[in-house]
Amino acid sequence: MGMLPIIAMFGVLWFFMIRPQMKKAKEHQKMVVELAKGDEVTTQGGIVGRITKIGENYLTLEVATGKDGAIEVVIQKTAVGALLPKGTLKTL
Repeated sequence: MGMLPIIAMFGVLWFFMIRPQMKKAKEHQKMVVELAKGDEVTTQGGIVGRITKIGENYLTLEVATGKDGAIEVVIQKTAVGALLPKGTLKTL
């Protein structure tokens, strides 16, 4: 009977903290797997760009166009924070 409050607290902790965090991580992993060339994304660091190349663990983002051509940055796939709607870069 003395263990019942501890078990109840663990149950509350599971439903309000651990379970939503696991669901969010699963959704992020699904989004990272579905990334494709031409998608517009925002990184967790705030960089916005268009995907030009995709590797197994890294991808290349075109972040700007300079005099000498496109300016590209190589980042880890897991650093992608959000997938943006098509045409977002033109409005920035």
